[in-house]
Amino acid sequence: MSTFDDRERSFETKFARDEEMAFRVTARRNRLVGAWAARLMGLTAEESDAYCKAVVQADFEEAGDEDIIRKLLGDLVSAGVEMNDAGIRSALHDATIEARRQLIESQ
Repeated sequence: MSTFDDRERSFETKFARDEEMAFRVTARRNRLVGAWAARLMGLTAEESDAYCKAVVQADFEEAGDEDIIRKLLGDLVSAGVEMNDAGIRSALHDATIEARRQLIESQ
């Protein structure tokens, strides 16, 4: 019985660690893609920092990436940057890879 309990605790710990890492990767990805969009819009350093925080906050509106895509697309088009859904999805993909790399290197 003890071995089974140990295995169960081990799996629960791994699941919790994996979920935390996924959350951290997503938050870092959102910050990176926010910085990318801020550069495209020509924001100052202070505006860029505030914008990155707003992008991270926007991800809490609904599950998935659609809330982030809507925000980025709306903001970029409003700023006169020519962008489409596919371009934002590509930036999200690239930022996810970079975020994962950064987090792995920091451990």
